[in-house]
Amino acid sequence: MAQRQSATSLNISPDEERRSRMIKYTVAMSVRMVCIVAGVFAQGWLMWVLFGLAIFLPYFAVIVANAQGPAEDKSVSKLVAPKLTLKATDIKIVDEQ
Repeated sequence: MAQRQSATSLNISPDEERRSRMIKYTVAMSVRMVCIVAGVFAQGWLMWVLFGLAIFLPYFAVIVANAQGPAEDKSVSKLVAPKLTLKATDIKIVDEQ
């Protein structure tokens, strides 16, 4: 018989996963805004570094925010559907008239 799925072996809900991605993206965009504001007041090479970070940070923020969750634990069993076999001789057609 197939093993039952445990509630502790379930992944996080889609709402929690979406919320986690939104928090990661919001933090990255906040850092981008800080880079833009600091770049306005900085001079020389620091200004270019800050503006460079502000330009490339959205790309990396999307990659980090959309990255898959934690790796699957090998000790957790996966849900397996039971196999059902049915022979043609087990099927009976009753014609009621």
